[in-house]
Parts: sequence; C-alpha cells; structure tokens
Amino acid sequence: MDAGFRFAVRVKPGAKREAVGGCWSGALGDALVVAVAAPAVEGKANAALCAALAGAFQVRVSAVRVVRGERGRDKLVELDPAPEGAPDRLRQLRAR
Repeated sequence: MDAGFRFAVRVKPGAKREAVGGCWSGALGDALVVAVAAPAVEGKANAALCAALAGAFQVRVSAVRVVRGERGRDKLVELDPAPEGAPDRLRQLRAR
C-alpha cells in the first residue's frame, strides 16, 4: 500500500493501563478503542495514542497522524505510509 490508511479511533485517556482493541460505535462510525495512561492535557493523550497505534500496526510513530478530532475522544487517524495488511490488522484489533 502506498497511500495513507485512515480509520476512526475512540480514545480513553487517563486509563490505568494502555490497551489497543475493541470497537466503539460513534460519530465517525465503528471506531477502534485505544486506552492510554496519559492525561488529556497539552496533547499528551494524542502523543500516547500515536505511540500506541504505531506499536499495534508496527510502524514508526512519525507515520501516525491525527487528522481530525485533536481535542476530542473521537478521532480520525491516518497511517502514512500505510503498512501492508493494515485493513486486516484493524479488523483484528476491533474484534478484541
């Protein structure tokens, strides 16, 4: 895949432990649930979100970008460049 891969995410900041998995039906459709320990202040939760997604999709943190929703829990995220098999990996993570 050469183009970016976009998908919806529901963030849970301030969680006791970091976790990537599950599905949330929200404003942007079926969203991947990501829990991060970082608080939702000064972009810390967004940075933790990008790091968590980079680990889950095995890409560099610089390849993960919040496209929409920087100040809310519901976000649109882009992986660019998209890793091979990204749609399948997203389905696996949502099914957790």
